[in-house]
Amino acid sequence: MALEEEEARAPARRQLTPVPGGWMGRPLAETRWMLEAWRLMADPVAYGLTVPHGDGRPVLVLPGFLAGDDSLLLLRRWLRIIGYRPQTAGFHFNVDCSDRAVDRIEGVADALAATHGRRIAVIGHSRGGHFTRALAARRPDLVSHAISMGADLQGLFGISSPTRSAVGAARQILTFTGRGREPDCFRARCTCGFIRDYTADFPVDRVRLTSIYSKGDGVVRWERAIVPEADCVEVTGSHIGMMANRKAYRAIAAALAEPERVAVAPATADRAHA
Repeated sequence: MALEEEEARAPARRQLTPVPGGWMGRPLAETRWMLEAWRLMADPVAYGLTVPHGDGRPVLVLPGFLAGDDSLLLLRRWLRIIGYRPQTAGFHFNVDCSDRAVDRIEGVADALAATHGRRIAVIGHSRGGHFTRALAARRPDLVSHAISMGADLQGLFGISSPTRSAVGAARQILTFTGRGREPDCFRARCTCGFIRDYTADFPVDRVRLTSIYSKGDGVVRWERAIVPEADCVEVTGSHIGMMANRKAYRAIAAALAEPERVAVAPATADRAHA
């Protein structure tokens, strides 16, 4: 079954912006990510100038599909410069079952919040943005700020055809190894805890959600990053380069500087996966 058909049958609560079948993305445009990184290093924002600084809040950073924690080295370095405490969740190759991944992320977030005695911020790139939204919906008692970069927040598969092929390969691997918790793992119609949390109404009264997107994104359809529950911020640049994009960094600093919304005690938090 084509992913377009799967999405039509998926238990999503929001209207999906259609993705044209056979969209190949913009692979050549994605090669400019190195230029974007150089531009960042030549910009005052890379050194903590011209942006608001934090007060030591822990920030959990989550990589995109097929990427690992090392892909976010520049972002973590910069977060330290502007006064935050970045932390990773132990990703080497982000291709595991989403339900398993978010459970692991939740454990890291729980420990961080307990250690620092406060809610944390979470920043996710691409697939990491899916995890960010799901975790914040599941545990608003742990997450104060949720920031997504270049992620389809309307569904899961508003992506280019080559990326869809990679997703299909990952699905076969999970099926072969038994890592998927559900028979439909890595499919839009999966009904695991991650999907339930991801498609749940977002707790906008308790968590600030920011979606950073680019119309030049060559992997994810930019229209799918726009959702009513988020502050949607447009930047210019590529999908891969968003991890080192000076305009995205400014948007991140501005989002993290926003005050917390009402916190929820852990004992009374809604647990969508319970």
